[in-house]
Order: sequence, then structure tokens, then C-alpha cells
Amino acid sequence: MQVLAFIGPSGTGKSHHAIFVAQEYHAEMIIDDGLLIQGSRILAGSSAKRSPTKVGAIKTALFTEDAHAEEVKNQIAESQPSRILILGTSTSMVEKIALRLELPLPETVINIDDIVSPESIKKARQIREQLGTHVVPAPTVEVKQRFSGNIIDPLRSFFRKRNPGNRPLTSKHLWVEQTVVRPTFNFWGKFYISNYVIIEIIKYVSLDVPGIDRVMRSNVENSEQGLALHVDVSLVYGYFLPDVMVQAQKTIQKHVEYMTSLNVISIDIHAVKLVMREQGTEE
Repeated sequence: MQVLAFIGPSGTGKSHHAIFVAQEYHAEMIIDDGLLIQGSRILAGSSAKRSPTKVGAIKTALFTEDAHAEEVKNQIAESQPSRILILGTSTSMVEKIALRLELPLPETVINIDDIVSPESIKKARQIREQLGTHVVPAPTVEVKQRFSGNIIDPLRSFFRKRNPGNRPLTSKHLWVEQTVVRPTFNFWGKFYISNYVIIEIIKYVSLDVPGIDRVMRSNVENSEQGLALHVDVSLVYGYFLPDVMVQAQKTIQKHVEYMTSLNVISIDIHAVKLVMREQGTEE
């Protein structure tokens, strides 16, 4: 197994370019800020970007907790990759991560300056300083399960060679799906969303679904991964009820996730009443 180091100061765009670099150097896996990533999937680990403090984020990135390190080591042993790309602020940091995960020391060191133009690095630093955002090199559908409650946005990037004559790159361009997050330790203040607010959102958006009369009762279960919603509704007679229920699930998930930045794990909808609107009666 070969290990490659991708290094550069914090905020210079390493995570943003990680998938591109991994493909060009034929690395099958990426280790970035406590996560083990392969292709478009997060296989194992805990993100440093979820730590409440910068010190905690550094410890997570270095895999200081035994359970965290064991989870990633076991996944690597199971997957048996031939090459792994490890991101870090310096060669020393990458070596510490490699030793902690019982991996070989890096054979090749790739500097962010060799991949990205000075103008792009300057822009990346300005965005980090002004907005406090970070990139996770994985699609939003993967990331939101581990970042419920953090502000996240999808990011689709197009990469092109900067100087193909001087580097062993294999493709002219690459489209990648990534995610922008604002970590807990960078957030400007704290916010709390009560279950009451979520229930009111459910009631309000459900009225836009044809065939839904009203929400009778809602229950919200919270977990680290996100929300499990249980909704009882009354339906209007004359609609195809299975389609109404499915559309209600999609509508509730879309609006709750958009308005709260919380990940919705599941939505259980139960029809408890049927309404005959034309006749003004209920069954």
C-alpha cells in the first residue's frame, strides 16, 4: 500500500481539490479531517468539522480517540486500497495520521501550490476568513447524514489542468460533487430549533399537498444523525391516497431540511381520518 500526502496551509483549498488530486494520482481513498472517503461515499470516521472547538477539531483530524482510529483502520483493512491520499497542513501532520492508522509513511508529497494557482489560493483564504465555510470532498447526500444541524450546500466543481506539461496528470478536466459546510467551531453564535417549530413547518407545508386536509398530530424524534418524523393526517375523499401520502413525505422532507439544515432520516405518515369536503362531513 502506498500513501500520498496532499499538504498546504489551512484554508487554501485542499479539500476542494482532493477528489481531483486523488484521481490524477490514482489514489483509491482519501483521508481528510477524520473521514475516510472512497469515490462518492464516506466509508468511516468522524468529521473534525463537527467538533465544537478548534482544539477538538485538530484531535479528531489526528485520530486521537482509539475508537475513531480503529473504525478507520478496520475499514482500510477490509477495503485493501493500493493507494491512499492523506490531507494535512504539513508533511509532519500527514505522518502523524499515517502512524496513528498504522499506515506506511508518505512516499509522495503533493503541495497545494503545485495544483492550484496563487489567485485561487488567495480566493479560497478570503472565503474561509469571511464566511467560515469548509468543503467536504463528498456529495451532499453522503455528508448531511453526518452534519445534521450544520449549514450545508451542494457544490459541483469543474477542474482543469493548470500546467499539464510539468505534472503527471491524466485527464484534461473533471466534474466532482462536493459539499460546503460551516463547522460548529466556526459558526457565528449558536442556534437551537425546537420541535415545536418543526411541527409548525410540517403543518404549514402539508397544506400545499393536494388531498391533504390537515395535520392532526406530529411527533419529532431527534438523534445525532437527524430527525425521525411521525405525522398523522386527515385526507380528502376522491384522491388516490397512496400518491397523496408519498407526495406529502417528499414535501415535508424538502421543506424541513431546507428551512432547518437538519437531516430528515425518515417520515412515517398515517392516515387517521377521511374528509368528504363536498358534503361537509367526515368519515
